[in-house]
Amino acid sequence: MDEQRHSAPVTSAGITNWLEGVAESVRRGELDADELIELLGELRAASTACANASDWALLAAREAGASLRQIAPVFGKGYVRAPAARLEKLHRQVLNSDQFLELLRRRER
Repeated sequence: MDEQRHSAPVTSAGITNWLEGVAESVRRGELDADELIELLGELRAASTACANASDWALLAAREAGASLRQIAPVFGKGYVRAPAARLEKLHRQVLNSDQFLELLRRRER
């Protein structure tokens, strides 16, 4: 896999570093309540987009042959119930990752 091209566009460390910078700006009085509310809205939308990307990656990993045991550690504590339950919920809407992308496109229209 081409790490640069296929790595996640954001990382938890990157977000934490960014947040520390924003917090410092707030402490210096550079962001007011209205700007923070706008930022909150952007973050909530980004959170939804990240959750959708995570769901797509889960579907795609299974399609690529990954077992629930392989996937489970990213859900925490290595339990296969969490990814299995998420897959079951996703499969009520779509059959595969391509259909999931199409569903996202339709929602954006």
